[in-house]
Amino acid sequence: MDSKQIKHYADELYQALRSASPVAPLTEREPDMTIEDAYHISSGFLEHRLGDGERIIGKKIGVTSKAVQNMLGVHQPDFGYLTDAMLATSDAPIVLDNQMIAARAEGEIAFVLKRRLMGPGVTNAQVLAATECVMPCFEIVDSRIQDWKIKIQDTVADNASCGMFVLGDSAVSPRGLDLTTVGMVMSLNGKVISTGAGAAALGSPVNCVAWLANTLGQYGIALEAGEVILSGSLVPLQPVKAGDSLNVSIGGLGTASVRFA
Repeated sequence: MDSKQIKHYADELYQALRSASPVAPLTEREPDMTIEDAYHISSGFLEHRLGDGERIIGKKIGVTSKAVQNMLGVHQPDFGYLTDAMLATSDAPIVLDNQMIAARAEGEIAFVLKRRLMGPGVTNAQVLAATECVMPCFEIVDSRIQDWKIKIQDTVADNASCGMFVLGDSAVSPRGLDLTTVGMVMSLNGKVISTGAGAAALGSPVNCVAWLANTLGQYGIALEAGEVILSGSLVPLQPVKAGDSLNVSIGGLGTASVRFA
C-alpha cells in the first residue's frame, strides 16, 4: 500500500473511534493488505491520538488464547498501544453510549515494568527480572470494524481492537508465582461465566510479554520502564451492555472489577 492509502485508513479509523461509528472491514476493500501495511496504519491512527494530547503508558498483546482466536477467526497474536485516555477505574462505570461500538470484556494479567525490555532475544527470565509487579485487570476490547468482521490485518490496523482497560486492586511480585497455572474466574452480574488459567495465553503470560518485546524489537520499539503491559485474555471474550458488572479473580493476584452504563 502507498502512503496515501495508509493515511486514508488511519484517518478513517481515528474518525470511527471519535464518532463511535464502525467502518467496513479494511481487508474487504484492500485484499492485498499486508500485516506490515496494517502496522503502518496503526501508527498513523496512534499519531492522531497523540496529537489530541494522549500519551503512551503501555502496550498490549492481543489474540493470545485459543478461545479468543477461535471466536474471532484470527490465529496469531498482535499488538497495540495503551494511552492514558484508555485507563479507567473501577470507581465509576464505563459509559458505553457514544464512546464504544461493540465492547467486549476479557480478563488478563497486567505486568508493570521497572526496567526497559528491547528485543530481539528477550527471554522469560529477563521479563520476570524487568517486572515490578503483576496485577489482575480487565481489557475492554472494541472493534472499529463493522460487526467484528476482522482478519489479522484489520485488528492490527485498529490498534489490536483495544478500547479501555481497568487495573485490579492489588499488585504482587511475579517471583514465587507460577503464572502458567494461576487460575482465573470471571463473573457477570454475580454469576460465574468462565474460568481459565495462565497457560491459556501462549502457554504463559510471561511468554506473551517476551513475544511482545521481541516482536516490537523488529520495529525498533521497546517496552519501557513504568509501562503497563497487558498480556492477553485467559478466558473467552464477553460482550457487555449498560448495567453489566463484571469481576475477575486470579489465584495469588487478587481481583479486578468493572461496571458499564
